[in-house]
Amino acid sequence: MSLAGRTGSILGFFLLLIPLCHASPADTVALWQGEKVRFGKEVTLLTYRPERPNGISVVVCPGGSYHWLDRRGEGFEVGEWLASKGITAFVLFYRTAGTAEIAWHTRLIFRGKRHPDMITDAQRALQYAREHAGTYGIDSEKVGMMGFSAGGHLVMSAACFSRSNFLRAAGIETSVSLRPAFVAAIYPVVTMQPPYVHRRSRRGLLGDSRVGSLVLRDSLSLERKIPADCPPVFLVNCLDDPVVDYHNSVLLDSALTQKGIPHVYHQYSRGKHGFGVSDYYGSPECRQWKEAFLDWLAGLY
Repeated sequence: MSLAGRTGSILGFFLLLIPLCHASPADTVALWQGEKVRFGKEVTLLTYRPERPNGISVVVCPGGSYHWLDRRGEGFEVGEWLASKGITAFVLFYRTAGTAEIAWHTRLIFRGKRHPDMITDAQRALQYAREHAGTYGIDSEKVGMMGFSAGGHLVMSAACFSRSNFLRAAGIETSVSLRPAFVAAIYPVVTMQPPYVHRRSRRGLLGDSRVGSLVLRDSLSLERKIPADCPPVFLVNCLDDPVVDYHNSVLLDSALTQKGIPHVYHQYSRGKHGFGVSDYYGSPECRQWKEAFLDWLAGLY
């Protein structure tokens, strides 16, 4: 490689790190501190506190195919945006398989990070927010969740499996509800079944040694698991999404409708994937979701 090429590669590497050098929020919580949880030290909750909290809070779960996390576009920026609207945000950096697993398949031999690690982290975040409601000036009954892409699958999993205490495996019993008050699923992964499955997310979630399990594929295909007490859902995606087939959201919308769950579905024609709360990415059409969400939330409360 030429000097110019090497210089360009080095510059590109440091540019990739820029999102991680974002200013820190007021508080960073080590969710598993003091608990014996595998890879628990990796899990943090970043809290964004508005100057005038309106009592509503949201646990935010970034996407990343269950292999990594989009910490900036679907994490930091979302927390800042919600706080600017008076909503207390808890941005959850949950356990993921890791980018190396895309190439190396070491989870064929070692357990690594896989389901139920992710939903256990999500339930831990809900527990923390509710148990510390007084500290943050929030209403413990108004703690919702928002997730993007694979994070959308995670927050819907929290809604679907709220009656299962995944914290129990860590020796934790809790008196607070593990059911989110509402869920916003933004261009979510939904199904683990063909033909619409996002295969990288399925592999990241299930693990290489279990990715072929028909039982796990069925149990984590959320269009088949909507409970009667599913919280209200705000759903968004785009027809031109090149990453997660738009039929994932269609399946979820149909399942919610069939079960009579209050929800709204905003399907935009253009915007692709990964636009988060950006004022620049996606399309003018899909960026309308932010105001639509705030209007929907105001209707709930």
